[in-house]
Amino acid sequence: MSKKLVLNQKQNVIASLFGRKKAVIGMLHCLPLPGSARYDGQSMEEIIEFSCNEARILVDGGVDGLIVENHGDIPFAKPGDIGPETVAAMTIVTAAVKRAVPCPVGINVLANGAIQALAIAKAASASFIRVNQWANAYIANEGFVEGPAAQATRYRSWLHARDIKIFADVHVKHGAHAITADRSIPELARDVEFFDADAAVATGQRTGDSASLDELEAIGSGTSLPVVVGSGVTPGNVADMFTIADAVIVASYLKKDGLWWNDVDAGRLSEFMNAANRARS
Repeated sequence: MSKKLVLNQKQNVIASLFGRKKAVIGMLHCLPLPGSARYDGQSMEEIIEFSCNEARILVDGGVDGLIVENHGDIPFAKPGDIGPETVAAMTIVTAAVKRAVPCPVGINVLANGAIQALAIAKAASASFIRVNQWANAYIANEGFVEGPAAQATRYRSWLHARDIKIFADVHVKHGAHAITADRSIPELARDVEFFDADAAVATGQRTGDSASLDELEAIGSGTSLPVVVGSGVTPGNVADMFTIADAVIVASYLKKDGLWWNDVDAGRLSEFMNAANRARS
């Protein structure tokens, strides 16, 4: 009897994880972690306390989920240079955040640490990871970065962790896409779905830069996956984003003075969530 390869029809990961069709996901930017260039000796207790306090503010303010990210580890290392100290630190931070707040938590290990993110997510019972370059390749600030989908999906299977979902950027920020310049954005979106991602992420050109509606539409035309906006969402554009996107990841706007390296500002969070709730009501 002949057999045919049948691709699984995916459940909408936004609805299944967050319990709603239009979700707001807040970013937890960790302080510099041990081993990173800007780490100056803070105890892990201090780092954990900072992240848990930020998490409580964000969840009390209404976000539907969180992503723990090592954004304090600038300049970011390429995946092969991310050390075990980063994995260890992010694991205990994530586990503490999971205990502190009742919402789905994801992991993003910069730069492009998919294998490390899966290890952290498995150990700390996180629900999803974000990977900035899942398929194909590009020239990043860190140099040449290849998509790790083949290795990461096998590692996830080996961990018995197929319940950990993959949020994959389609046209990732902070880099040049000359390598794939002959491929359209809809084609790149099809690639991340074909390589078994669960959500397709759209971003601007850099941290805090807004994704365009044209790019959102292009990504949506190339994939049946939920589309997530990964940068530059504000009270002024969240309604427009939600006309196409299934979720938004918001970071910079929620910080004091709109600067990603500052603490979360409860007033800016309230302003953003009021606009988001109006848009999705």
